Amino acid sequence: MATNQRIFNGFQVNRPLLTGGVVLTGIGSLLGAAGAAMVCAALLTAGRGWVRSLETPPAELAQRALSGAKAARSAGWEAWRAEHGSPN
Repeated sequence: MATNQRIFNGFQVNRPLLTGGVVLTGIGSLLGAAGAAMVCAALLTAGRGWVRSLETPPAELAQRALSGAKAARSAGWEAWRAEHGSPN
């Protein structure tokens, strides 16, 4: 019984098998983390290349959209005021 340990009245744990499972699980976790890091690096590189290839930078597109939204808000406010009168 050098490799097995008795716990809870007859429940036996095969320590070499348990140790092997823990080691393999650790190795698998490390490999999975390394794979995830490689996928992230590949996607980040592809995304940077795509943004660089755009004719208009995303910041400029966002600024244009914000300007359009502000103009629409002002136009809507002015239309409402013209219809309902100026609030006091």
